[in-house]
Amino acid sequence: MKKILIVYASAGAGHFKAAEAVYKYLKNNEKDAQIEFLDILQQTNFLFRLFYTWGYSFLINHAVALWRWAFWATYVRRLRRLTKKTAVIIDRLNSARFSDYLVRQNPDFIISTHFLPSEIAAYLKTQQKITSKVITIITDFGVHPYWLSLGTDIYIVASDYTKEKLLLESGKPEDIRASGIPVDEKFLKSFNRRELSLKLGLDADKFTGILITGSFGLGPIEEIVDALHGQLQLIVVCARNKKLFTRLKKKNYPDCLVLGFVDNVQELMAVSDIIITKPGGMTISEVLAMELVPFFISPIPGQETENMKALQNYGIGQEIKRASDFKEIIFDCKNNPGKMQKVREAIKKIKKPNAAQELSRVIR
Repeated sequence: MKKILIVYASAGAGHFKAAEAVYKYLKNNEKDAQIEFLDILQQTNFLFRLFYTWGYSFLINHAVALWRWAFWATYVRRLRRLTKKTAVIIDRLNSARFSDYLVRQNPDFIISTHFLPSEIAAYLKTQQKITSKVITIITDFGVHPYWLSLGTDIYIVASDYTKEKLLLESGKPEDIRASGIPVDEKFLKSFNRRELSLKLGLDADKFTGILITGSFGLGPIEEIVDALHGQLQLIVVCARNKKLFTRLKKKNYPDCLVLGFVDNVQELMAVSDIIITKPGGMTISEVLAMELVPFFISPIPGQETENMKALQNYGIGQEIKRASDFKEIIFDCKNNPGKMQKVREAIKKIKKPNAAQELSRVIR
């Protein structure tokens, strides 16, 4: 029985969601495999774990300028030798328990959705301490150099654009598969828009948009709602931002469904024509699977701005910097269905709904 380890780092929801999608698919389809699902940070010390989880969240929410500098300092080639070497030393020192675990288990396949476990596993393989096949799933459409680790056997990337970027970074003909970022199977189902709209209390015939920016409900959501109410039927997901939820509910705008934390986002997408969201790699993959026309707000400098650049290379996605600009954009969408259809056709060409299935072929 082959042993498969699926490992992620709980620093940003996308890494977990990609790993979970892989785990669910393999659990259902690889009956002859022993599959484990692991957060590497649970195999590190407390302070390191705190830095990775709390530190990342703090920087992107409260110190964006510092995050922008950190991304730049670890990205540019003239500083990379120093920053990467320093990071690798810190990572290996604080991940000794994870390293010991890999050596003891020596699974047949290590599938990683974060660069930290990828680096540790690839290093152990170069030292001949494990014989596992190391597979890295890059969960963004751009490529930060930290994703590259000598000893990695296969890279799974989101698009041909991502593959080209990876080849430019490495300069080596590694085994790179542009088979997409795996998404949960719930985003791949067929939906009846009319039935779902009735269930949600919406009008299936109205032009509809969904506004969602992640689990914290951050960004200029309230300003966008104020600008758009009356222009379209709007679904607003406030997630865990209870203050925002309360304020928007009090406004009681017509044709505006205000929700808190939801577990049926695929249904909300299925009744929508457009989505206003942040350009996270996992979010984009889900949006492409649902064939929604995206508009992006409040991108995190670095990975999310690179994601936007990748999508715009295919004629998909537009960044909106001011809430007041949305009124004109929505008017244009409603009155130029040909433009909307052109974007959907571009999405159909690059979406990769069978990413998990393609990955399962790699481990057979």
